[in-house]
Amino acid sequence: MLELQNVSYQVTEDSKEKGILKNISLKIDEDFVAITGPNGGGKSTLARIIAGIIKPTSGKILFDGEDITELSITQRAQKGISFAFQQPVRFKGLTVKDLITFAKGERISIGEACGYLSEVGLCAKDYINREVNDSLSGGELKRIEIAMIMARGTKLSLFDEPEAGIDLWSFNNLIKVFEGMREKINGSILIISHQERILNIADKIIVIANGEVTSQGTKEEVLPKLLASSEACSTLMDKLA
Repeated sequence: MLELQNVSYQVTEDSKEKGILKNISLKIDEDFVAITGPNGGGKSTLARIIAGIIKPTSGKILFDGEDITELSITQRAQKGISFAFQQPVRFKGLTVKDLITFAKGERISIGEACGYLSEVGLCAKDYINREVNDSLSGGELKRIEIAMIMARGTKLSLFDEPEAGIDLWSFNNLIKVFEGMREKINGSILIISHQERILNIADKIIVIANGEVTSQGTKEEVLPKLLASSEACSTLMDKLA
């Protein structure tokens, strides 16, 4: 279980302190959790704090009861936290099989590596020996990254806006991948997203705005209010146009 206790994060702008996150307290132990909210609300900052890329100004982060606040991203990965970036990294000179083997942490057969690619909807024979370079699309890279996370089998898999920068076809396939991943992975999935289709498959939705948790609960409790609020904003913008 992941627990955040009064986590805050501040930056200095024009010699003034600006609060990006303000006393965030959360417990995450469901299979599939989505964090959403308006742009600039602090969602991606929170994801980076959980992953260990940046450290909070104050507060604690507990993982399975252990204080990991001061641990690096590498140390957290060793504890069982995986992080997928909005824009997956390209590894020129490495093949897809190299990456999956590295993620698994042990020697695996081509058949096993191909199995993970099949899980994310990629034809294994077309990708297993591909170099991870500019010849791969954003959607292909994201599915390969998910295959790596599945190979690792971590306790917490964290995705920061996986829908960013990909086309509709790739997004539709990602939804199917996440639905399948939810059934197979032995741990929790935490996704930062604006997309209704991703929110709709979550067990729990957390809304963050202005650096604070404004709402949390099941999708049945939270999603209708979000959609109603979105429709109200669209109506207002239409009237002002």
